[in-house]
Amino acid sequence: MTTAQQTKAPTYGSYVGGEDIGGSSWVHVLSARAIFEDSFASLRLKRDLDRGAVALSSVPPGVVVGRVAVADETTAARALTAAAQAAAVWRAEPVADRIEFLTRARELLLDKADDVIRMLTLEGHPLELARWEFRGFLEMCEQSTREFVRGQLCAEYRTADGRLRMIRRCADGVVCVNPPANAPMASALLAATAVVSGNAVVVRAPRAAPLGVTYAVREIVAPALAAVGAPRGTVNTLCGDPQSLLRMWLDSPLVDDIMYFGGVESGLDLERRCVAAGKKPILELAGNDVVLIWRDADLAAAARAVTESFFGSGQLCMIPNQVVVHPAVADELLARVATLAEELRPGYPDGEGVVLSPVLHHDRFHAALADALARGATVVTGGANMHFDGSVDGAGFFLRPTVVRVDGLSAARDLIAVREETFFPLIPVIVPEGDDEDDRLLGACLEFVDTNRYGLRNSLWSNDSRVIDRYVATVTNGGLLKVNESHIAFAAPLPSHGGTGVTGGVFGEANYPMLRASHLQGVAISTAGQPYGYR
Repeated sequence: MTTAQQTKAPTYGSYVGGEDIGGSSWVHVLSARAIFEDSFASLRLKRDLDRGAVALSSVPPGVVVGRVAVADETTAARALTAAAQAAAVWRAEPVADRIEFLTRARELLLDKADDVIRMLTLEGHPLELARWEFRGFLEMCEQSTREFVRGQLCAEYRTADGRLRMIRRCADGVVCVNPPANAPMASALLAATAVVSGNAVVVRAPRAAPLGVTYAVREIVAPALAAVGAPRGTVNTLCGDPQSLLRMWLDSPLVDDIMYFGGVESGLDLERRCVAAGKKPILELAGNDVVLIWRDADLAAAARAVTESFFGSGQLCMIPNQVVVHPAVADELLARVATLAEELRPGYPDGEGVVLSPVLHHDRFHAALADALARGATVVTGGANMHFDGSVDGAGFFLRPTVVRVDGLSAARDLIAVREETFFPLIPVIVPEGDDEDDRLLGACLEFVDTNRYGLRNSLWSNDSRVIDRYVATVTNGGLLKVNESHIAFAAPLPSHGGTGVTGGVFGEANYPMLRASHLQGVAISTAGQPYGYR
């Protein structure tokens, strides 16, 4: 989709086996600006468009930004067949050709950068967040990432007498992907990299936000695969009901892996169903990340990292969810974080400098805040609803970025806002009980981090090499550890997703889909004339 085409809303059917398949019903996507300006009228219009009561041609330009066909059961079954046929061919192609997909995808991303970022804002992501996500796409395809993955997919060795030994990762086969409604396009692009190990993928476009996923598959993934000679059907996408598609995937003998993005309860339930059905579950569930700030930290930089908690108004998994700060610097850190939080403003998603989004679950925010205050926490800043213009009002769509102080580490997890993921702009800053012995205090803080039942990513701020070494040696919980770095920044060749505990389920770890959707295999080859032997 070029810049000149942006005024015309794109129409996408299901994409199956390299073919565009229309549908008898469509999901229409409205612009965020239209929804902000008159939410009730916009939602009523969307309902009427989806059920065919209003013609798309009667809608003023710019209100509808795209539409995607809803797939029927026959189309969904065709997608699995197409993927299985493609996987049987694609997995036999040289590793170098499959790695080249990442190079071609990166070229397309750069060529279509403006359109990609616009698509992310059409999902309701603020512009600054969309640019951050775009940088993540590029890092996923960086040369250092490609080199790391190439080494993981196949390593060859020769014995003294010339025998070949290979350790390689083989494709699992057909990988079905269920992205989340809050970040569907970004998650779909991540999951699509499973093709690098020789898999074929089927991606569901969420009915709540199907346009970005469909665009990513049609305009980035499919052309990049075609450029390296991948068979049709290596990537497929369709919009449909999650529960019916999940049931089909679980029941189908053609499906090998299911990659699921979502909540903990539903994700762990799916994990059990996958194992029972003989499928590999690859889970990307909730995060509840901890930032530990020690007495010698660069507090200005650490405070900026903490306020990353408010990106997208906290409706992301890989942002800071709680802070543990050394008592000696707690007051200064809180003052810095409060100042930065108060500078953040709501706005249209495509507005410059905007990082806040409307929040879906105001009731959960207020319940968590009330629980924290009832247990002794204090509000440092925020704690209220606000309108688009920043004015405080209980009926506002937005929430003011909220910082609460929690005194005491031992009972901190009694608070809902500390114990569970908060999917709204509320960050608890925990100040441990005073302890003159820093060694003992550090031990308690590290135990707190490592016993978190979530395990997406954790970060530390300290300039003391002994503290850093102890942190890295002690904290095994989490898919990613960051030290003196932005909590959310991408860092190729490190994976950006995946984790332990309830974040990734029983099989959880850092997640490169191109490696997770594969299995390890050893190969031994001797040539004619080499003596037989088993010793």
